[in-house]
Amino acid sequence: MSGSADRAATRVVVVPGGPLLVEGPVEVVLPDGTVRFCDRPVVALCACRRSRRYPFCDTSHRRRARPERASEPVVGQAEPVVGQG
Repeated sequence: MSGSADRAATRVVVVPGGPLLVEGPVEVVLPDGTVRFCDRPVVALCACRRSRRYPFCDTSHRRRARPERASEPVVGQAEPVVGQG
């Protein structure tokens, strides 16, 4: 691949814990030679490989279990009664 001075650079934004955002349109060549094309102005490419639409992001990276917070009641646990006594 060679660069060209008359061609504008393509912007790629790396989203921490998320996809790569690429200014489109884009043509993606997969390892098996399959070519996928998307003509959107910004294309989200999957970086976690969980997407059902790989190589495009379907937000599967968001489906991780969230850590339980101490302030949330545990299911099946009685909440404390305040003001009785």
